[in-house]
Amino acid sequence: MTAMPAKKFKVPGSAYCLKNSVPLGSLLGIFILSLRLASSIEVPLDLIQPPTITKQSTKNYIVDPRDNIFIECEAQGNPYPTFSWARNGKFYNVAKDYRVSFRRRSGTLDINIQGGGRPEDYEGEYQCFARNTHGTAISNKILLQVSRSPLWPKENLDPVVINEGASLILQCNPPPGLPPPVIFWMSSTMEPIVQDKRVSQGLNGDLYFSNVLRQDAQTDYSCNARSHFTHTIQQKNPYTLKVLTTRGVPEQTPNFLLPKGTSSSKLVLRDEDLLLECIASGVPAPDIMWYKKGGELPSRKLKFENFNKTLRIVGVSEEDSGEYFCQASNKMGSIRHTISVRVKAAPYWLDKPENLILAPGENGRMVCRADGSPKPIIQWLMNGEAIQVGNPNPTFELAGDTIIFREVQSGNSAVFQCNASNDHGYLLANAFVSILDIPSRMLGPRNQFIKTIEYSRTQLDCPYFGSPIPTLRWFKNGQGSNLDGGNYRVHENGTLEIITVRKEDQGKYTCVATNILGNAENSVRLEVKEPTRIVKGPEDQIAKRGSSVRLECRVRSDQSLRLTVIWMKDDVQLYIGSRMRKEDDGLTIYGVAEKDQGAYTCVAKTELDQDFAKAYLTILETSSPTSRLTSQNRDKPDPPMDLELTDLAERSVHLTWVPGDDNNSPITGFIVQFEEDRYQPGTWHNLASVPGNVNSALLHLSPYVNYRFRVLAINELGSSMPSQSSERYQTNGASPESNPSDVQGAGTRKDNMEITWTPLNSTQAYGPNLRYNVKWRQRHTGEVWNNLTVWGNKHVVWNTPVYTQYEIRVQAENEFGKAPDPSTVIGYSGEDLPSVPKYFRVYEPNWETIVVEWDHPEHPNGNLTAYNLRIQAFNGTRTGRAVVETLSPNQTKYTLQRTDPVSRYKFALNARTQIGAGESITADSPIRQDEAYTKNQVDIATQGWFIGLMCAVALLVLILLIVCFIKRSRGGKYPVREKKEVALGPDNHKEEDGSFDYSDEDNKPLQGSQTSLDGTIKQHESDDSLVDYGEGGEGQFNEDGSFIGQYTVKKDKDETEGNESSEATSPVNAIYSLA
Repeated sequence: MTAMPAKKFKVPGSAYCLKNSVPLGSLLGIFILSLRLASSIEVPLDLIQPPTITKQSTKNYIVDPRDNIFIECEAQGNPYPTFSWARNGKFYNVAKDYRVSFRRRSGTLDINIQGGGRPEDYEGEYQCFARNTHGTAISNKILLQVSRSPLWPKENLDPVVINEGASLILQCNPPPGLPPPVIFWMSSTMEPIVQDKRVSQGLNGDLYFSNVLRQDAQTDYSCNARSHFTHTIQQKNPYTLKVLTTRGVPEQTPNFLLPKGTSSSKLVLRDEDLLLECIASGVPAPDIMWYKKGGELPSRKLKFENFNKTLRIVGVSEEDSGEYFCQASNKMGSIRHTISVRVKAAPYWLDKPENLILAPGENGRMVCRADGSPKPIIQWLMNGEAIQVGNPNPTFELAGDTIIFREVQSGNSAVFQCNASNDHGYLLANAFVSILDIPSRMLGPRNQFIKTIEYSRTQLDCPYFGSPIPTLRWFKNGQGSNLDGGNYRVHENGTLEIITVRKEDQGKYTCVATNILGNAENSVRLEVKEPTRIVKGPEDQIAKRGSSVRLECRVRSDQSLRLTVIWMKDDVQLYIGSRMRKEDDGLTIYGVAEKDQGAYTCVAKTELDQDFAKAYLTILETSSPTSRLTSQNRDKPDPPMDLELTDLAERSVHLTWVPGDDNNSPITGFIVQFEEDRYQPGTWHNLASVPGNVNSALLHLSPYVNYRFRVLAINELGSSMPSQSSERYQTNGASPESNPSDVQGAGTRKDNMEITWTPLNSTQAYGPNLRYNVKWRQRHTGEVWNNLTVWGNKHVVWNTPVYTQYEIRVQAENEFGKAPDPSTVIGYSGEDLPSVPKYFRVYEPNWETIVVEWDHPEHPNGNLTAYNLRIQAFNGTRTGRAVVETLSPNQTKYTLQRTDPVSRYKFALNARTQIGAGESITADSPIRQDEAYTKNQVDIATQGWFIGLMCAVALLVLILLIVCFIKRSRGGKYPVREKKEVALGPDNHKEEDGSFDYSDEDNKPLQGSQTSLDGTIKQHESDDSLVDYGEGGEGQFNEDGSFIGQYTVKKDKDETEGNESSEATSPVNAIYSLA
């Protein structure tokens, strides 16, 4: 009985599945051959699935000892996973340490160090486990180390005595740090040591003199080490030089100071930078040259540093192994040193295991292949536990780098780990097997509308899911057969690619996903627009100074798209000044001058495409009056004639012509132009220039260009008309020799990074179907490169962490092959608001100055542009006008000069990125001792005992008033004579007029009242006292003639102000005086 062939579903990855295609007893080899390709698509999070680690800290994790420690571990799954940790290979009980906690809904560990913990106590190897009911995913082993910057040992350095012309090495020997410190040399007065090919710093930090000169003794030399996290600088005791001069310094042949001998060896790991160094002595200072035995240096990734003394090869590969030699030479001779380079490799993926989605009853396999030098060892784990090779399992079979699954059932879901390791490192990958029974479903947005340009390449996406993996088919306008083949290509992920879009391709496209459990469909409406074309572009012109020039640019584009036309000069956007007029079909320049000479480019673009045309403008000096007299019969030259192509070669051709009449003005030169009919038909480009006495040119050509040539002659009066064009010459195609330029990565939002580049032009494409392989990954994470093929000049990466460095590579490719490996460019994802500055403090070093200090935010979330410091004076409850200072992003200290001795100040500081200002941190200037005393005096009025005393006094006064009222209502008489005979002491003069003055000492004005920054705050005086009781006014007689005014009339203010007592009149005495 023969098994029916299974339908294939192609998607990226190394996971395969087969449903009921081979009996269980079949041979393993037959089984593997009959497996079909399975999906590596993501499982929607609303479906049950095992955990997947989505974020984790780096393997070698060095932390700042001043900050809290965060060990990251994020995962997803359904049900949402729970987290646990192992430390140094043993279970780590987070609950037992009150300084350690889990971040909410996350596996990330927060270790509180700033509360008083020792970061060294938490060093070790950590591993995170994310579990749910369907499996366990594990993180890499994260080695946590605390940054160290040990102090430089104290040492006394004797002066270095040396002869002029001799070589010298000043050793640095910095204390070991983690990570290693940055080394640089300065004088003891912090002046940098000027370096050149004679004096330079080696990779080991030592300072090398090829020969010592007399002026080298004019300064001293101190080695400095700057720590990575704290940015503190430690300075070694300085060297002083004593140079013994002689009459004339003899010239010397070179001799190597580093490395020693005639040969050495170097081991470097794949993808790291290779650094080779040669430093030589000699008089005069030698020049260093580098060579590779048996081949050329890899110019694409080569850099010369430190005045050619250091050779850097970026991202080495196995092909960079071999023998390199440096040659040091001066006019006295030369020497060589050979360095044997061996390239080893930590493990790297060939086939990284991918998630495997199977339906009940299906078969499948999971593959894990890695390479390295030496060859890595592959180990499989399931749910974090090692799989023993000898132990049989009913659901899968282990076969080296492959796991075979047979007729899986619900409940067989698990997470498998592949560990590839050798002497130089390891790789760990999680991949789950999920057993699902899910009808077909669509995942992307429905009923999309896409606009594209005619004759372009277009892709229509249709993300979908199902288990068993559905079959996807495309239809146009709801009818016809499945679209695949010819002008259509269905990609492995279901995307439909239209290779060359035409007007008739416009319409509605429907994708239908089908499995045994059901169907699902989605639609995309495609609208095809007319391409933007410059139908008549600017032409090369030669103009006299002071004349007017018009550059044409007539554009045809789709009327439904907004067209924008801009002009560039020498590849920089042109500022349209008063001498220029920009029109719909061209640019006019009035009164041209020498500065107007250059290459002018007209760029016409819409939201979908663009076109450009370039021309060169040459400005000639005006002729003298004498020459004008003889120019009556002079004119521009006639065009050249009889163009002929000879010596036809793969990359060159020889062009000859016959010059036309010079019209009484000698021909000064010829310009050879070309036109090609693939990318910019009808547009002519300058290719070569030759002198006027030459009538031929050897033209260097590019592959895959159908050339046609013409020639223009030039004299003092201008350029001739173009010659008749030559016959066409077609060059063969080849793979690109260069990659796109100006590769950049920058965020346009906080969660994305836009990768852009300048595409290759028509003479750089070298072949049909030019496209770009875009790769990116987070820097320093060691993660696998993400890659995508793009036909334009832009790709946007979404869901990126804020302001994170990315490594970016963009490689050109056509139908003949790929361009050389591109260089790596560093880009950044989008910025966000920064966190608060750290270590914010305010202190007063003296009575006149207030100092504010801080450190940069823990999370800058971008490139800091400034700090905003808000300053506001205050005095008690009164505040002055706020002043905001904008400070440099590198500044971490601000000094404020007081304007008065007692003011206090409020400070608020925040950091800014280009997105905006972050959260502010605030602090007040400290309370001074004399200010604290004043504050205590003022605050007496708010004390409970004082309020009680005042209430008692008020009650007594009320009683007195009642007694007075009762006596007066009875008509009591007050003998004046008796009253006058009462002896009044000097202490009772306030009783004499019956007034009681209770002064509020606490409401007296403060000494030296505060002023604000502009000196406008004044503390108001307080003159609060109890109201003088009595009727006041002039003295009066009662009904019985008794004189009462002596008891009630208050003394004149002028009299009492000079005799005020600091004590209030006793209320008891007042009662007796009225009784």
